[in-house]
Amino acid sequence: MLGFLGPNGAGKTTAMRSIFGLVTPEAGSMTWDGDRITSSARRRFGYMPEERGLYPKMRAREQLAYFGRLHGLENAEASAEATRWLERLGLGERLDDPLQALSHGNQQRVQLAAALVHDPELLVLDEPFGGLDPIASETMAGVLREEAARGKAVVFSSHQLDLVEDLCEDVAIINAGKIVLTGEVKALKDAAPIRHIELDIDGDPESLISSLDKVHHRSSVGTNHTVIVDAATDVRGLLARAQQAGRIRHFSYTTPSLTDLFRETVR
Repeated sequence: MLGFLGPNGAGKTTAMRSIFGLVTPEAGSMTWDGDRITSSARRRFGYMPEERGLYPKMRAREQLAYFGRLHGLENAEASAEATRWLERLGLGERLDDPLQALSHGNQQRVQLAAALVHDPELLVLDEPFGGLDPIASETMAGVLREEAARGKAVVFSSHQLDLVEDLCEDVAIINAGKIVLTGEVKALKDAAPIRHIELDIDGDPESLISSLDKVHHRSSVGTNHTVIVDAATDVRGLLARAQQAGRIRHFSYTTPSLTDLFRETVR
């Protein structure tokens, strides 16, 4: 599972649309498994666009069966797969409801089912978790994990980096149309030249934080303070000074989060 990340306007959606021939690149080429992507190859892909593209007055199951037939499924198989995916995504009681009668989150589930109904070998999902509540996000994440475990390639973009970090084995970060960082999430975090410090103490933390060299970023919420520093920072010295400054309620020193890496990479 690949997290495809970047700031607004970096080119994520354009790249995804290029896979499906909705945008024609001015240079370069799109390949899958070493070969140029053809129209027949695209029929084996599943796509969930950021701007959802379902028919509002059409019933959910009828709509999914229609998309399944477009991808080559026979009528009975298309209907069975439509039913199976709607039930898997928690919409078993809404099979024959028109799309416009469903909530935003449930419409997103139908959109994901439309990308899955024909059993694609590649899933390309543009902001699939946007606007979902935690329960709906958990359901969608579970489906993606299952599909990846079955051998499907899953590529999705998201601004919810904590979710990407939890789900994805690999990430690619782009900025201004160029890949600026790519690799396995754990390896990227371990190799990063920065570290993440969280501190919660009684007393004024300003003198502590100001004593640190090369602070890349800091934020505070109440007595909780987060600081991003160089990996070479003397943490033992900081901890000793923190103990002298006041009672320590919480102190942690870890590899950076994916959010930290993203911020440093695209800054």
